[in-house]
Amino acid sequence: MREYLSLSWWRRCCYRLYRHPIVLFGLGPAYLFILQQRLPVGMLRGGWQPWLSTMLTNLAVAAIVATLIWFVGIGPLLIVHLPTTLIACSVGVWLFYIQHQFDPTFWARDTEWTFHEAALYGSSHYHLPGILRWFTANIGMHHVHHLCSRIPYYRLPRALRDHPELRDVSRLTMLESFNCVRLALWDEGERRLISFREMRRARANDGAVRSVSAPPTKTIGSGE
Repeated sequence: MREYLSLSWWRRCCYRLYRHPIVLFGLGPAYLFILQQRLPVGMLRGGWQPWLSTMLTNLAVAAIVATLIWFVGIGPLLIVHLPTTLIACSVGVWLFYIQHQFDPTFWARDTEWTFHEAALYGSSHYHLPGILRWFTANIGMHHVHHLCSRIPYYRLPRALRDHPELRDVSRLTMLESFNCVRLALWDEGERRLISFREMRRARANDGAVRSVSAPPTKTIGSGE
């Protein structure tokens, strides 16, 4: 929260816009997966391998799209494939967001950070309905995945059955997850994620406390 308050007015506005749900789960995912991932501009120092891999993938995608247009036409492709792609992008970002930004979560500086605490309490157990667990390849059991990434996705339910003490660690239901959308800032004093509204309320309360605890000022008249 202190880092946010130390920003300029313009940068705070940009951050507020970036954290808006329409950008975070709508425009952002579309840009990330459809445009940014197709041009690895940020990997220029990695040599030619990232560019070659990405361009070959782009070529394969273009060939598939061209084949689909040849057989079904561009209209049906856009009506079916484009909305499906956009929804998949948003779902992917939503899952990643919920798995790492929830209340209560665990954030710590290097000197306080431990692997097991970060794995279990810094990533959520997103308890989804059975059909959604199947469609998302059990990725909601993210705390177990972070604890041991070598466990394949189809073994994650068994890991929870064999270790029931992990079931309620960082557990988050689908209904509870919608409340996480408002979380945008880390309050180091409270050690929890808070919303912009909570930040304003905390600043107002802090200002009121300072005004009450401030020593009274003595007014000196002109004759003294």
